[in-house]
Amino acid sequence: MSGLLQTLLSLDEQLFLFFNLNFTSDLMDHVMMWITTKKNWYIPGGIVAAYLVIKGGRKGRILVGMVVLGIILADQISSSILKPGVGRHRPCKVMEGFRLLAHCGSMNGFPSSHASNIAAIGSLFIGFYRNWTIFWVVLIFLIGFSRIYVGVHFPLDVVCGWLLGVLIGFGLIKLLKVLQKKYPILQFD
Repeated sequence: MSGLLQTLLSLDEQLFLFFNLNFTSDLMDHVMMWITTKKNWYIPGGIVAAYLVIKGGRKGRILVGMVVLGIILADQISSSILKPGVGRHRPCKVMEGFRLLAHCGSMNGFPSSHASNIAAIGSLFIGFYRNWTIFWVVLIFLIGFSRIYVGVHFPLDVVCGWLLGVLIGFGLIKLLKVLQKKYPILQFD
């Protein structure tokens, strides 16, 4: 392994320990566990999707379809291609002396699928509804940070997950704009 890569990975481990071991409290433990648990987002996500399909017009329905596609792409690229391809283990598989609050998960953790999925979703929402940008940036950050806080991802796993999700989300928006020129039914503004 090159010296630069080794330095980067060492810094990543130090940042992981810093974020995982500091700024903790019982309240934060509960909040971060709630945030990091996917099933807690199913009902709010379902409500938003139903609202967009029923009341959001063509724009809302297209966004819901794009979000489904974005989640599939982000999840499969991160979990089925990059994690086994890169093979970087989760901190809970290779380290000791930190706080593990959640189930460790599979062996490989790079990139974080939680981070890539929420970044793809958030990027799509931002592309469709810019006035919600601050909300989505905060949510993307909180979900990614929660993965470090609970001990299942290194910071670099999360940052690269965010980058992957943003590329997928904004890539899909770019693709939609191209398709809208060819297929007027996809236009909504």
